[in-house]
Amino acid sequence: MWGTAVGVARVRALESEREDALFRDPLARAFAAAGGLWPSSPAPPGDEAARRRRLAVSLSIVIRTKFLDDLLRRASVSGVRQVVLLGAGMDSRAFRMDWPEGTRLFEVDTAAPLEFKASVLRQERAVARCARITVAADLRADWPAALAAAGHDPAVPTVWIAEGLLIYLPEDAVELLLARISAQSAAGSRMGLTLGSRGVIERFGADAGPGSAASMWVSEMPDDPVGWLAGHGWAADSHTLHECAAAYGRPFSAPPQREERPGGLISAVRR
Repeated sequence: MWGTAVGVARVRALESEREDALFRDPLARAFAAAGGLWPSSPAPPGDEAARRRRLAVSLSIVIRTKFLDDLLRRASVSGVRQVVLLGAGMDSRAFRMDWPEGTRLFEVDTAAPLEFKASVLRQERAVARCARITVAADLRADWPAALAAAGHDPAVPTVWIAEGLLIYLPEDAVELLLARISAQSAAGSRMGLTLGSRGVIERFGADAGPGSAASMWVSEMPDDPVGWLAGHGWAADSHTLHECAAAYGRPFSAPPQREERPGGLISAVRR
């Protein structure tokens, strides 16, 4: 699945080249190139539906990146100094964002993507702007123990990010992940989640090629994500991709295919 993270890096690299970029990710192109996705061929000519799906997925990645960047900045301003990126992939926030002194950022992922990422970071001579700690752990196993061994302190607030992750996990695994996050979260902790909106698997997964990201999507958001998170002890706000895209001056060219329910992009505070 970490090959998908390289694809996300390619989208972030393309966004970074725009004059009106919503963020700048100077390492994204290096990740994409090392993973064989730079440059990349466009969608086959004449396949307008495939082109539209590709653009929609790319824009959703850009919007969610900006949304979570803003959430992390707000958490930092509020005094949170522990950050945990679950399924970190090719995330370069430790290198591209400004962090207050004393911030510790933990990147949790399996060994293969972390090793690939480390090789690119060495090649680029990248220097983190905070204390960056990598944690090689499978999110289906006892990752909280590995995180604690790496120095995470559950007694003080943490901001958790699960970006582009939950859609790949079955519902029982999503519930377990959230329960484990909640158990490691002091009051005042923050969380940013991206959820697969209702119908996304039907629209994008039906004709997805074997091994593609969409072919591995299995989990959509609950009918009431705010209520779902309240049951785990979190006060949450939910936003649709279309809402956030319009607010960022990057609206989707097509309206939602159906009335959008709350969800998609989630910010939450531990009560």
